[in-house]
Amino acid sequence: MAIPVTSILLIAVVTTLTPYFVESSDNNHVFSPCTDTTVQKSDGFTFGIAFAQRTSFFFNSSVQLSPCDRRLSLSSSGAQLSVFRPKVDEISLLTVNNSNFQPDSVGGYMVAFAGRKYAARSIPAFVANSTYIVTSFTLVMEFQKGRLQNIYWKRDGCSSCSGNSNFVCLNNQDCAIRTTSCKYRGGSVDCSIGIQLAFSGTDKHETVFNSWYEVKNLRQYSLFGLYKNLKDSLTSQYNSFF
Repeated sequence: MAIPVTSILLIAVVTTLTPYFVESSDNNHVFSPCTDTTVQKSDGFTFGIAFAQRTSFFFNSSVQLSPCDRRLSLSSSGAQLSVFRPKVDEISLLTVNNSNFQPDSVGGYMVAFAGRKYAARSIPAFVANSTYIVTSFTLVMEFQKGRLQNIYWKRDGCSSCSGNSNFVCLNNQDCAIRTTSCKYRGGSVDCSIGIQLAFSGTDKHETVFNSWYEVKNLRQYSLFGLYKNLKDSLTSQYNSFF
């Protein structure tokens, strides 16, 4: 793997809308984000998100590779890694809330990935620079017969922050706040990164995943409102704005 285990320095938190009580239903025993697997509903699924400079995700400055590919030099470039294990086909809120983590200091972009021979990875998504930080994302994982085929970021534009002076619309697609407002820069806002995760496609028994359709039906609302009982999460930053 291009990023060694010692680089897993970020606190990764997964919370699902349906409580994860029945662990016996998890029949997926693959726990490395760089190992291939097939899944069914109720399984856990392990994947990673790497944070680095955008150019670090490309081999010879032209071909984007998975962070699992040893031809990338992510570990030597100071990349950081979070590993998550959400429950398949549940809407999950993933948070990266390490108080020592400043995404702009490690390059400001992130890539979600899983698998090796059947490697899938998202395009690099902008997270932060010295001026702005984006803290809310939606990630979709697309499966076919239980095998991951595609990972992509779904953007809604800036409708959720339109007219609010605390936010800035970047490239007509992302709501951002100024990094000077973040606690790690002396401000009052918890700039933890939050990612809404959903699944589409079918599992290994060809059962259709429904969580992405549920997210689409909730697009007019902020999913963060569904996690009011999460303390010290990025919900706190929105309470100060709305």
